Amino acid sequence: MKIQFTIGFIAPLMLIGCQGKTQTETKTTAAQTFAENFQMQLLDAKPGDVITVPEGIHEFDRSLSLNVDGVTIRGTGMYASILSFKKQVSGAEGLLVTASDFTLEHLAIENTIGDALKVNEGNNIIIRGVRAEWTGGPSTKNGAYGLYPVQTTNVLMEDNVAIGASDAGIYVGQSKNVIVRRNRAEFNVAGIEIENTIDADVYENVATNNTGGILVFNMPALSQEGRNTRIFNNRVFENNYKNFGHKGTPVASIPAGSGVLVNSNDYVEIFDNEIANHKTANLIVSSVYSTNYSKDENTVSTYDPYPDNIFIHGNSFTGGGNSPDGLDLKALKVALFGLKGNLPDILWDGYADPDGSAFPICVDNGDVQILNADGPAGYKAPGVMTDGREVCTLEPLPKITLNLDARLKDNAR
Repeated sequence: MKIQFTIGFIAPLMLIGCQGKTQTETKTTAAQTFAENFQMQLLDAKPGDVITVPEGIHEFDRSLSLNVDGVTIRGTGMYASILSFKKQVSGAEGLLVTASDFTLEHLAIENTIGDALKVNEGNNIIIRGVRAEWTGGPSTKNGAYGLYPVQTTNVLMEDNVAIGASDAGIYVGQSKNVIVRRNRAEFNVAGIEIENTIDADVYENVATNNTGGILVFNMPALSQEGRNTRIFNNRVFENNYKNFGHKGTPVASIPAGSGVLVNSNDYVEIFDNEIANHKTANLIVSSVYSTNYSKDENTVSTYDPYPDNIFIHGNSFTGGGNSPDGLDLKALKVALFGLKGNLPDILWDGYADPDGSAFPICVDNGDVQILNADGPAGYKAPGVMTDGREVCTLEPLPKITLNLDARLKDNAR
């Protein structure tokens, strides 16, 4: 191979040689300098500060933390400004924030031992344009959560990417007044999870290649029970990746090939979504009795374990149900629909509140069918719903409005 050197190439090369450092070495030194100073900036931060993360890979070997209100951490892009924890030796998270009025935007957090970002007990939280990723691919050894606000109020999560979490890529737990929009979740156990949260809008997201796409869960023994979640205008497709969650965790019970899942939650409206090609079922509605927690009656004695007021309408369902995960579900499919048949789009475990006055699932979605798995009777007599109790409409849930300050340009419809 012949290489031609031009004057324009030689002059910069000579200059670099005279200075004693290559351009790569200069960038590496700058990144090291920033990493050394970044934790000090977080410790010394004052309300109103904007901490800028420059372009480059900035390596850390221990957790970072922020506990000052009113701080913004801003990079130059989720593929440009990278906080790398590949060499992390201590700490439970990459970045732990215990503060309000916090914004994190336009950067990446990679390869943390535990959660990538955890925001605990803060109000008025904005997480946008952030990538949380384990670059080695899906693994049980990866951290549990990618982007993880918990016990927070007024939360916006938009235009983020989460890849490789061993629990949930984008997770909101025990929070109130939440918008999760225009995110992409891929190769996580749970793509997007809303757990024990009150008032959430989840829309215009893409969830694919996870074990389960979008989850709305209520679990026992937490600070509050969730309700009022709208799941709409999302693309949820081909979430068929094998479950690599830690044994004993709730997500470890998710069948691979699950699109949208509602577990023990109330007042969930699922509409105008594209849900396609999930090998188990495009949509699952279940009780905690169908999870890993169901064996311990004490854990469910103080909360409502049954789903109620689940309104499903206007969705586009395509494919799915052709190869369900688990021997029981495979046998169920063959017994009811034959070797070449498919489970219906909606799979319900059959648990309903015995004191409830209405059927827990309300469907106004064309000719979509519900399979009742007959869980309360030991799954002895499963079958497709035929009595029409599920065909109905409910009052639409209200739109979520965030009470955030001028940091937020809310263009939600």
